[in-house]
Amino acid sequence: MLSLARSLLLLPLPNNSALAALALHRRLRCGRSFLHRPLCARAEMETEPETYKFGPYKISGSEVFLRTELSFAFVNLRPVVPAHVLVCPRREVKRFVDLTADETIDLWLTAKKIGDQLESYHKASSLTFTIQDGPQAGQTVPHVHIHILPRKIGDFENNDEIYDAIDKEEKELKKKLDLDEERKDRTADEMAREADNYRVLFS
Repeated sequence: MLSLARSLLLLPLPNNSALAALALHRRLRCGRSFLHRPLCARAEMETEPETYKFGPYKISGSEVFLRTELSFAFVNLRPVVPAHVLVCPRREVKRFVDLTADETIDLWLTAKKIGDQLESYHKASSLTFTIQDGPQAGQTVPHVHIHILPRKIGDFENNDEIYDAIDKEEKELKKKLDLDEERKDRTADEMAREADNYRVLFS
């Protein structure tokens, strides 16, 4: 769609068509593709929901800091490292192989964008992207999601320990969500403040 819009710019425009050209320019500037345009930059989109489905659970909209037409990203109840966040498709999909091509593209473009911004924001030097795809891979919430973790020197003595930490965090997260216990590590207000900070990066 972007290439089509660019080709339209090459067509001769009738007189007094500056407004039409400006509108088309703004559409191009809104995002790299139709799929990956952030909803916050699209005034015509419908109001966002108060909660988002994450498998059988609900994530408060206050904890969501980035939304596209097919994906959303939210802060973590129990982060393994600072700025450990999750991104998942809006549609409830259990396994990675069941994503559509459009969902796969949007999910990874969103993860790439988030990783780039958070690595810079937290002055990290590397990134870990990981998916636990299926129960035997450590997936406890049956909804595809990518873990994004900004990394710094010395955050783990042995690098592979981070995967054990993610596995433990997944199990603890499911237990917390299942029991709906009072959050001890991070309150809803703490998570909302973090999401507010990140939301500014993508506005």
